[in-house]
Amino acid sequence: MLDDFHRASDDAAGDTDDLGHFDDAEEHEDDLPSVEQLLSAAVTGLGGAERPGQVKMAQAVRHAIEHDEHLAVQAGTGTGKSLAYLVPALRHAIESDSAVVVSTATIALQRQLVDRDLPRLAQSLADHLPHEPQFAILKGRRNYLCRHKATAGWADDEEEGLFDPRDISLTGRMVQRIQEWAEETETGDRDELVPGVNEQAWRQFSVSARECLGAQRCPSGAECFAELARERAGQVDVVVTNHALLAIDAMEDFAVLPDHDVVVVDEAHELVDRVTSVVTDELSDVSVSTAVRRVGRLIEQAVADRLQEAGEDLKALLAVAPSGRLDTLPGVLGVTLGVIRDAAFTCITALGSRGADRDDPERAGLRKAAFTALDEIHDTAVRILDAFGGDSEIDRAEVVWLEAATDRRPATLRVAPLTVAGMLRAKLFADRTVILTSATLALGGAFDAMARQWGLGPSTPDGPAPETTAPDETTRTPGSDGTAETTGSGTSVGTTGSGTSVGTAGSGRATETTGSGKAADAPQHKGWTGLDVGSPFDHARSGILYLARHLPQPGRDGLPQAYLDEMAELIEAAGGRTLGLFSSMRAAKAATEALRDRIGVPLLCQGDDSTSQLVQRFADDPATCLFGTLSLWQGVDVPGPSLSLVIIDRIPFPRPDDPLASARQRHVAAKGGNGFMSVAATHAALLLAQGAGRLLRSHTDKGVIAVLDPRLATARYAPFLRASLPPFWTTDDPAKVRAALRRLTTA
Repeated sequence: MLDDFHRASDDAAGDTDDLGHFDDAEEHEDDLPSVEQLLSAAVTGLGGAERPGQVKMAQAVRHAIEHDEHLAVQAGTGTGKSLAYLVPALRHAIESDSAVVVSTATIALQRQLVDRDLPRLAQSLADHLPHEPQFAILKGRRNYLCRHKATAGWADDEEEGLFDPRDISLTGRMVQRIQEWAEETETGDRDELVPGVNEQAWRQFSVSARECLGAQRCPSGAECFAELARERAGQVDVVVTNHALLAIDAMEDFAVLPDHDVVVVDEAHELVDRVTSVVTDELSDVSVSTAVRRVGRLIEQAVADRLQEAGEDLKALLAVAPSGRLDTLPGVLGVTLGVIRDAAFTCITALGSRGADRDDPERAGLRKAAFTALDEIHDTAVRILDAFGGDSEIDRAEVVWLEAATDRRPATLRVAPLTVAGMLRAKLFADRTVILTSATLALGGAFDAMARQWGLGPSTPDGPAPETTAPDETTRTPGSDGTAETTGSGTSVGTTGSGTSVGTAGSGRATETTGSGKAADAPQHKGWTGLDVGSPFDHARSGILYLARHLPQPGRDGLPQAYLDEMAELIEAAGGRTLGLFSSMRAAKAATEALRDRIGVPLLCQGDDSTSQLVQRFADDPATCLFGTLSLWQGVDVPGPSLSLVIIDRIPFPRPDDPLASARQRHVAAKGGNGFMSVAATHAALLLAQGAGRLLRSHTDKGVIAVLDPRLATARYAPFLRASLPPFWTTDDPAKVRAALRRLTTA
């Protein structure tokens, strides 16, 4: 029984000399210090303390690089994972004279690496390496101001009917501010323009990779911001980028990033979603109209008019069509898409040679923009038509759906792959060593689910992952060195490729998963290892997982009154200090409205202000509560007394009408697998783990994760979900939870 919260130890006990598989006495004949020596120097230089999990991770990264293997590392908050991968990555870069790429999902982590972690690390290691480590950030071309477009003035002319006149006026002021900034910026990096500008304004000064004339042809090529950033990236040891650009570099025929043989993917739990976004295409009447306007200046009007008429037909069809996934292609829509495809091709042909107008950069820019717009609508129409080519649903490789119109967007057809596993396996993992890390990778206590999504698990070459099954009962307990181990009835074993995942109860070692990383008929793929180095936090002493078994199951009619009553009692016991994570914005707003005048403490709701401002206000006042949805599940870092209670209203399964999730689930089921466990439960486990990770952000933090959805205690899949969470002490007794929260408020 947990009668009180105990202070988490700042030291993780254990003997770091026993480091298992990765401590295999690999001697280096070169003159560079070892990874262990460099890590020790870095930690000392930064004024920190060495952590066993950090050492274990650094050694594992070194081992993976030296043995040309892939590695997935789950490293809990407080591990110091940035140092753990940067130190061996820098050592390899300097030793091999080859850049290492570090990819993140969020701008916040990019800024942390480039503005804080790497400068401090480089300085601390300067005396221990042949030269002070160099680093740079590289973004997609759209993120840099295009000097040629800014001076030539061939602006995009989006259809103004979609925008409120006030928005147009605001955009005009932003355009003027960009013009002034363009005269003084040294990098052209959009993120350095503060305050920021909207997408409509920025498009007037930026180009995509397809629209770019190329440095050799562009009159501004010698001073192109994007090219200068690429040139800088080619001269450094570590290049920091994002998952989207990493995917483009891996999958396109042209190189964007400098030559590299090692990639570190931080925030790896978001890799699949970010890559899926990159390879998702869309088609609307506005995209057709934009292409017509661009090409209409360059070809006979009658040819462009045919495409415009097809776009108007598409607009009429989509206006009355129901939104959601398209399991079959309506005949009239198929005909219209065929007309758009053919009309776009006719316009492309009428434009003539793509290499024309070399001596007229302004006209060349207009032609390139027209080609790009036409190519996109032609290729997307072809892709949508081809998506319905399979004889049965099990043969489908793509998902097509219709997004309804909003005040700011037209009705839009979208097409995305069922899975990106095959792409990642062939394009990212085949030719380089990849290190994947996050605080949440071992779902259900194992790496199998994430590995299959990345294409590393025992999936078929082109199909989605097979089913993921829940263990009968799996819990994770802290090992003697602060790392986490997978335990069931002593040992948990799961097959991954030709290898196994094994964790022995009481061994005091990190969980380790090994796999072939390949299908039986694909011997060219590398092996992979999964490692959970745990967290320096003592979750069982510092946190409670409260399962509200007595509450009714959530329904579709909003939050039950019993949920609101439970929230009020918990918040009162905690004295505010509450982060409420809801499965929908409607639920967050309903709870805010019902409780704001009831609980007697300030209550903020996402949408009241910018998310960053709300989080700051929440952190500044310990009595304040903050309610919100998805961006708060993953983006809040509030250590200290301002956060001692995280409330989760329901298990965050994907919406039943989510086109991609529902299609993937049905596809797995059609192949004989458990679609619910493979898709829905895996999605929920990942978000639950991310949400639970908001609670303990420092060694002294204590608190409660309260999940109001009783299914986390009673459902057959509940053990799988609970095994994905940190090893908190668990109870379903509300009186004990309220008493613990009251003790925290008076501590």
